[in-house]
Amino acid sequence: MGPLLSLGIGLLLFLLWARYRGIEYVLVHHRWIFVCLFLLPLSVLFDIYYQLRAWVVQKLHCAPRQHDLRVRNIQKQVREWKAEGQKTYMCTGRPGWLTMSLRIGKYKKTLKNITINLMDILDVDTERQVVRVEPLVSMGQLTAHLNRMGWTIPVVPELDDLTVGGLLMGTGIESSSHIYGLFQHICVACELVLADGSHVRCTPEENSDLFYAVPWSCGTLGFLVAAEIKMIPFKNYVKLHYEPVRGLKAICKRFAEESEKKENHFVEGIVYSLEEAVIMTGVLTNEAEQEKVNKIGTYYKPWFFKHVENYLKANTTGTEYIPARDYYHRHTRSIFWELQDIIPFGNHPIFRCLFGWMVPPKISLLKLTQGEAMRKLYEQHHVIQDMMIPMKSLEQCIQTFHSVINVYPLWLCPFILPHNPGMVHPKGDEEELYVDVGAYGMPQTKHFEAMASTRQLEKFVRNVHGFQMLYADCYMTREEFWEMFDGSLYHKLRQELQCNKAFPEVYDKVCKAARL
Repeated sequence: MGPLLSLGIGLLLFLLWARYRGIEYVLVHHRWIFVCLFLLPLSVLFDIYYQLRAWVVQKLHCAPRQHDLRVRNIQKQVREWKAEGQKTYMCTGRPGWLTMSLRIGKYKKTLKNITINLMDILDVDTERQVVRVEPLVSMGQLTAHLNRMGWTIPVVPELDDLTVGGLLMGTGIESSSHIYGLFQHICVACELVLADGSHVRCTPEENSDLFYAVPWSCGTLGFLVAAEIKMIPFKNYVKLHYEPVRGLKAICKRFAEESEKKENHFVEGIVYSLEEAVIMTGVLTNEAEQEKVNKIGTYYKPWFFKHVENYLKANTTGTEYIPARDYYHRHTRSIFWELQDIIPFGNHPIFRCLFGWMVPPKISLLKLTQGEAMRKLYEQHHVIQDMMIPMKSLEQCIQTFHSVINVYPLWLCPFILPHNPGMVHPKGDEEELYVDVGAYGMPQTKHFEAMASTRQLEKFVRNVHGFQMLYADCYMTREEFWEMFDGSLYHKLRQELQCNKAFPEVYDKVCKAARL
């Protein structure tokens, strides 16, 4: 921990110096200097620390015993809050800058912070094909642990630092979601500490209302302390097929056709312009043609979305065998395509060869050091949104995104949405095929205005019975929010579990007014 502390102190001193030396201009207009010199090395040290910690915990087999002690400590804190008169709402004590959401929650400064230090893998049950984990276990940590044991989970959201708690209390998706659904749908049980300090386990059969109400609740029904996630056998490669498609109607038709095929283990689309896209379909396999193996996770390799674009430029299809873990985290190194706005030359071969092993910088550190000027710049000139809409509305959605924000590339990821109870389900009584449309980048429309433009997108999504991922800026009113989401079960549980005095409503945690 010593190197981390030393570098952290150095970073703090640099920021203090910057404040008095007018270096804010550099942080805004030449942010890559600060990112390359400070945040990349610090990110590497963070990774080393967390990997070493996970290795030690695994070798000592101390996670289950420590887990019980930590859960009892959380219960103790909640009961002390209750004994003190419930003067304010509770929230997790994890610093807001450590979360993967776009902004830092202001509520952390005024609410009762409950310390939760739960970041370990507790048990791998190969007989039940279930892994039990604590909420702060990350996707990178989980796949590294399971893959070498011959297992994986059915839905692996791409970025390494996404946590089980965030993906379950919020949402998560992957190119396998057209088969398995969202991350919440591969969870078979979860454990929470409730507002009265009790520790409960819920499944589709036991405390089922709570089980279905937890996803999208963002920690407003209780503190998640453990989750059980389905596992499937791991295979060494993903046989990935690339198909360039031109013409919006053809793109949407082809994407929908491939998303309906269960023989495709993975389906993904990257839209590079209104009329150009590459659709990718993948199959898990243990066999590979060695001359077609592409280890895209290697640090000196081109960023994945740039590699995919080569098929579009060449107007040719292609097939590769990608090591499965490389595929799972294919968008991590370039943070999808966000890193090109932070380090414009980051995909240059020289930079990749010399510094690619340190990429990407931690999103949490980018948030921590962005400063007020950078925050306002990103808010007014940058979009990070994921809108989930029925597949039948995809063409209309892309046209709407094009006219309102004109951000490319767009990420397309299909998912099946079952008609389960909870905040998110199809309008009808049966499961329906949906698609997540992700927009990350600088809008190219002259009339872009953050609040007005986002509200236009939100209105469109409500009208087609879609949903907005809650990590992003939400400009909806409370009434509009509950028009988008089904709050019937959620509010019933809030009343029954006495949450109204213990936790803020989910809207009050995710709306723009609640975030810096």
